[in-house]
Amino acid sequence: MPITGDMMAKRKTTGWPEAPVRRAVPAEHWKQLRRGDRVRVKLAPGFENPGQVDAVSSDHSVVWVNLDGGRGRTLVHCGDGVEIVPQES
Repeated sequence: MPITGDMMAKRKTTGWPEAPVRRAVPAEHWKQLRRGDRVRVKLAPGFENPGQVDAVSSDHSVVWVNLDGGRGRTLVHCGDGVEIVPQES
């Protein structure tokens, strides 16, 4: 008997997920970030890395940060649950 696509699938999904996709909206202070700004990237309480903003997307939802101490460059999206806090001068 030949195997067809329907026979191989264990579960057939129909339609879209019931929960609507939420649009990720950046925090207000993200809209003020500019290249060269000093920031702290807060991954979780007690875990933060200082760095410098390298690039910001036009809608301010994505920020590239060069981390201090040679820890590389990281991309942060406003939907990641990561905070970017400007460092006080």
